[in-house]
Amino acid sequence: MTSTDEHLAFYIDGSCLENQNVTADTPAAWGMAVVIGDNGLGKGSGEIIEESWGHVVCNPTDEDFIGAEVGSNNTAELTAFAMALRWLLIDGDDKSAIIYTDSQYAGNLATGAWRAKANKSLVKSVQNLWNEVSQIRPIEWRHVRAHRGHRWNERADHLANRCVHNQLPIPLTFWKPGQR
Repeated sequence: MTSTDEHLAFYIDGSCLENQNVTADTPAAWGMAVVIGDNGLGKGSGEIIEESWGHVVCNPTDEDFIGAEVGSNNTAELTAFAMALRWLLIDGDDKSAIIYTDSQYAGNLATGAWRAKANKSLVKSVQNLWNEVSQIRPIEWRHVRAHRGHRWNERADHLANRCVHNQLPIPLTFWKPGQR
């Protein structure tokens, strides 16, 4: 992918409280920042055109259920990946896309590079979305290191962390990287 103006960058992250002995009632959430004009270097180039966040849905009767059986860091990361792919299907134009995540687990499972040993229903949903999006636009994912000051990855972390604590995010104009 070439110019920064020619693709959409998605920064996604997940957050979970008490990420041990997780159940369907364990609070977990995801965050996503959609950036145009990003060069991927982490200095905050580009502009956020949309932010979104939400809780991991574990109730099969909920209309937003996509297969998560428990709330965990992994299901939050996978749900964030799914939300980026859904955004591309519903709101995206025809630009290519790069999904940045600090979870190699989510990226490799979403693309089918790894086989799921857990969260199989959720992984299948994410892989189906990946396959659908990849048929209509160029898409790739890239790993970024967590908590290393990468501005948009830190913003996605902030969105997920605030959501899991049932708090609204700090507006971007008042927020600083690393601020949870």
